[in-house]
Amino acid sequence: MDRHYKEAWEELTVEGAPFSWSNIEIRNHMTRVYDSAPANLVDIWSMSVAHGEKDYLIYGDERISYAQAHVEVNCFASYLSDLGVEHGDRVAILMRNYPEWVLTYWAVASLGAIAVGMNAWWTGPEIEFAVNDCEPKVIVCDQERLEKLAPHLSALRGEGDIHVVAVRTKADLHEGVIHWKDAISAGKELPNVSGVSIESDDDVCVFYTSGTTGHPKGAVLTHRGAVSNLLNLAFWSTMSKLAEQKAVEAGEPPPGSEKKVGESNAGSLLAVPLFHVTGCNCCMHPVTAVGGKLILMHKWDPEQALEIIEKERPTTFTGVPTMARELVNSPDFSKRDTSSLDSLGGGGAAVQPDLVQKIEERLEGRPSTGYGLTEVNGVITVNAAHFFLAKPESAGSPCPVMESRIVDENGKDLPTGEKGELWVKGGNVFRGYLNRPEANQEILTEGWFHTGDIAYFDEDGFLFLVDRAKDMVLRGGENVYSAEVEAAIYEHPSIAEAAVFAVPDERLGETVGVAIYLLPGTTCSNQELKDHVSSLIASFKVPEHIWFVDEALPRNANGKFLKRELKERFVGS
Repeated sequence: MDRHYKEAWEELTVEGAPFSWSNIEIRNHMTRVYDSAPANLVDIWSMSVAHGEKDYLIYGDERISYAQAHVEVNCFASYLSDLGVEHGDRVAILMRNYPEWVLTYWAVASLGAIAVGMNAWWTGPEIEFAVNDCEPKVIVCDQERLEKLAPHLSALRGEGDIHVVAVRTKADLHEGVIHWKDAISAGKELPNVSGVSIESDDDVCVFYTSGTTGHPKGAVLTHRGAVSNLLNLAFWSTMSKLAEQKAVEAGEPPPGSEKKVGESNAGSLLAVPLFHVTGCNCCMHPVTAVGGKLILMHKWDPEQALEIIEKERPTTFTGVPTMARELVNSPDFSKRDTSSLDSLGGGGAAVQPDLVQKIEERLEGRPSTGYGLTEVNGVITVNAAHFFLAKPESAGSPCPVMESRIVDENGKDLPTGEKGELWVKGGNVFRGYLNRPEANQEILTEGWFHTGDIAYFDEDGFLFLVDRAKDMVLRGGENVYSAEVEAAIYEHPSIAEAAVFAVPDERLGETVGVAIYLLPGTTCSNQELKDHVSSLIASFKVPEHIWFVDEALPRNANGKFLKRELKERFVGS
């Protein structure tokens, strides 16, 4: 990479600079952290009160200012405290992207409690599993999720007292369930909660990631991890602009540098769920930190998104690459004013090189991407602006507090350019999985997190991903682990063998495919299998391609199915 990139990087990370870092001991291992990092996320939320009447949350025709948000957050925090929610307790958030999701998150964090972001697409059994796993004192959910939760409430409450707050529902409520507006009203009559001590390494959130053993795992994220991710994003934005400025001043303007930057702090249109780190940690956190507005959509629709962009003039769009592609390919694209957008990116899947060029050609703003995982609170690497145009196939370079290694199957370091598994270490690496000590031993080695992704670094330190975590299908930004789908399939009485693998898809990137071998003398149709699986796991995990075979599935010497061979047989690649 050019000298301006290196100069900007060094200038911003040298001792005393805004993004300088040091090594400190975290969970018995020396780990990089930013010197100027706020102590916790609540400090960032508290500072946002200064933005007063500026718009914070926008949902359809609803607009909530920072001042209004702080009033509701304080009221809800008081209500939760009155229910007995204390430092270290968990509160589950189970709803689509409503403003109440954000307000609940900050109220829970303000108490030193832990927000559990639950997947709004889950079925009743999946919700029941997660509730039993994380044991929340309170569940905050919308009407659709309340209907899924209701049949399981009696059994769950048999485990202990669980309070439920219902958001945006006019339905008659079960005993022990209260409307959000009534909870806020009750909180207004209570004193504001104050004096809560929150340490940097206290837990702030649990996000569930699809499990490789049939059940999702709750990744426990800390205040330090979330703040580190926030500063990682701020660093890359600052560094790329500084490097571009240096290049222009040196008479070496990079491609795209003539493009204007969007309106300062105008905010982001969020098109991905808040129950993922992309939506929460990589969008909601930074928007809040700079006093921007967070624009929430009821559901994804590219034409509606373009209408919102023209009306609200956000500076960023946060979605998966499929959404960005649908935006630029929309017949309405040329009819709408998208000039406010400074960047069009997100996460959850790789941005194909052709899409990088399309965004550059059709938008005033820049393409951007980030590679990361739930377990690192967000991003490991970022690639944006002219760096992305120079290396469109790269996921970018690791952020300053992220140490990284490429290792072989024995954990031995490999040289630059060689392919192996990526391990990372830094202040934003998670504490571990909730209630999964064995999984934590496998995934963490002396502070190093095993990503499971096969990659290599080039001579400039930019990361190139070769393959992803074993047996994972990345469907439109949603992780689908084969073992979880297979576990659901095997509950059908006719199944002898099942092997799930990814099937390339033009729109979603990948969809779920499965090869099935039935028990002798039994039958099962495509629709019967889909109906069976959809009753057990979320719809996005249900196989869209099913092949029934007449003989046992091929295996290797260890007895494992040869999924690559099956994929080549049925898909051709």
